[in-house]
Amino acid sequence: MIADDNLVVEQEEHWVSVSDLMAGLMMVFMLIAVVFMVEVELERKRIENVVVLYDRLRTQLYHDLVTEFKDDLDRWGAEIDPDLSFRFYKAELLFDRGETDLKPEFSEILADFFPRYMRIIMSDKYRNDISEVRIEGHTSSMWAGRSADEAYILNMELSQSRTRSTLAYLLALDSVKDQANWLKAHLTANGLSSSKPVLSADGEENEALSRRVEFRVRTDADSKIAEILDEVGSEAP
Repeated sequence: MIADDNLVVEQEEHWVSVSDLMAGLMMVFMLIAVVFMVEVELERKRIENVVVLYDRLRTQLYHDLVTEFKDDLDRWGAEIDPDLSFRFYKAELLFDRGETDLKPEFSEILADFFPRYMRIIMSDKYRNDISEVRIEGHTSSMWAGRSADEAYILNMELSQSRTRSTLAYLLALDSVKDQANWLKAHLTANGLSSSKPVLSADGEENEALSRRVEFRVRTDADSKIAEILDEVGSEAP
């Protein structure tokens, strides 16, 4: 009888120790889960703060550009979007049909526009938060006597050549010579053919407005967010 009682006591002690172990493991797992959730929340907050910061920067830069150029837009055939694209849309002022040399009218516009544009971009408020200033060349989807695919390739060559001509002209301006190093590191020429046509309300392409040149500012918000995500990945077990 005493042996049976001892056996019962040993079994009870065994199950108590197993249950204590399981409870301890559960506490460890809960602690790990809580720590992980806290880290995720902190990284989410960091990303949110970056987005808010750069949204404010974009809004302020848009305001400054509008303030500077509002009296010139109609005369130049231009418009500024809140996404920081500065669009020249009067094709008859930009290039002759099928040509890559800037028309005199567009050269005069750029000589007035670009130094003032750069003065804003290069101000202390913005210059350290800008990753790229893109010159984008856009065409309509048309090319007489060619298929849609052939027209796209020909327009790609045309748009790329036009943006290179624009870039070369801007870099040669005496008024921005002091910013040459920054421009070579941040100013790019991008021919996009007819990949982003301007569409009317009924979904039809507006060929005239599709032929345009845009200056587009890109902030380094994406790279900042990528850095945060890389940190999270490198810290993961």
